[in-house]
Amino acid sequence: MNSTMKLLIIDDERVALRNLEHVMRKEGYDVVGTQSGANALKLLDEQPFDVVLTDLRMEKVDGMEILRRCRELYPDTEVVMITGFATLESGVEAMKHGAFYYIAKPFKLDEVRKVVKEAATKVSLKKENKQLREHLEHYQGRVKIITQDPNMRRLLETARQIAPTDCNVLITGESGTGKELFARYIHISSKRVEGHFSAINCGAFTEELLSNELFGHEKGAYTGANAVKKGLIEMAGGGTLFLDEITEMPPSMQVKLLRVIQEREMMRVGGTEAIKVDVRLIAATNRNIQDTIKEGAFRQDLYFRLNVVSLRIPPLSERKDDVPLLSYYFLKKYAVIMKKNVNEISPEVLGLLVNYDFPGNVRELENIMERGVALAAGGTVELAHLPEDLRELSIKTFRKKEGKIPSLDEQEEAYIKWVLNEVGNNKTLASQILGIDRVSLWRKLKKYGLEAE
Repeated sequence: MNSTMKLLIIDDERVALRNLEHVMRKEGYDVVGTQSGANALKLLDEQPFDVVLTDLRMEKVDGMEILRRCRELYPDTEVVMITGFATLESGVEAMKHGAFYYIAKPFKLDEVRKVVKEAATKVSLKKENKQLREHLEHYQGRVKIITQDPNMRRLLETARQIAPTDCNVLITGESGTGKELFARYIHISSKRVEGHFSAINCGAFTEELLSNELFGHEKGAYTGANAVKKGLIEMAGGGTLFLDEITEMPPSMQVKLLRVIQEREMMRVGGTEAIKVDVRLIAATNRNIQDTIKEGAFRQDLYFRLNVVSLRIPPLSERKDDVPLLSYYFLKKYAVIMKKNVNEISPEVLGLLVNYDFPGNVRELENIMERGVALAAGGTVELAHLPEDLRELSIKTFRKKEGKIPSLDEQEEAYIKWVLNEVGNNKTLASQILGIDRVSLWRKLKKYGLEAE
């Protein structure tokens, strides 16, 4: 930690300054020293320091002014005060203005070492927490669709093309494939990005509750309606409304939604006046919508209104090339969130995941990697960190025809050969998928006699 910590020392006594510089450099800090408070201010204007160790009483510019400038320019910098005038009042004043600690002369060097180390540790922790927050904002605030599958890339291109328009979109696909993620991607790529993105699962509410959630209500519309409530359609004005599991919407609600699309207006529950709305609708379902229409459970006219553009998200089993990419993406995501130094997936785990059918799709893979990171004691997710049913599957998956369970080397060799075959012997891409560098891949190829293949 100390090797990256920048320390500014200010003391108008030359001998004291030189001693402190010598001691702190031996501790591993990047030290800059000056006898002048005025020069210290110039240094602070030019560059930030992690810790400032300053004398309190100096001519022209004293330690309190140094402290104030640090608070103004670098709120995360910690300032340690040193003074030969050890009075309670000056100590309280320094601490009140944000000093980390107050050391009285004559001091012991061990005490200075200890205090500066504690200040540097606090700065390091603040940097780490800030970085973690930035990572969390990255993962929570951005829409990132990880894929190298050609069909998925074509879908993304279609999504980009339709995003600037206001046409309604129908997204189909199995549960867990990322239908809402695609809806959000369309929203943030559209001219409505400054508006709200509202989402609702139409199958999660009774008809009365769904009506209230979508359309809101007027004051006094029913017992307990003590104030006006805006519904999601109204709140999404200027933005996008995502209707998940649209085929679960009751028929009476489908009529109301059709009116919103046709007339661009709606009425709150208990209301008498129509309210104009400007909202883009993106609907999704994991069912065969044509079957629901034939069964009479879904209106065909509403289907035509929603299905201006349709996107079918393929299940993960149809895009196996994405499994390694997604696995490492989720590994890094949860390593950051859990503050764990987990950065590898064992070849056995990756081989199992690539051969697994994922009935729960991307959502299931994310849950598996979250569990793996949580349970990993070292830097690698191993088979033991997977759910029990997957571990049992791994025994069946890796058992050879003659009944022999292969060794780790045999399984690694087979997996490397499989990856190379899948990527057309592109060693750069293979090393990325395997999560190793090209030199490590070359060593493994040489080990297994595969370098000439």
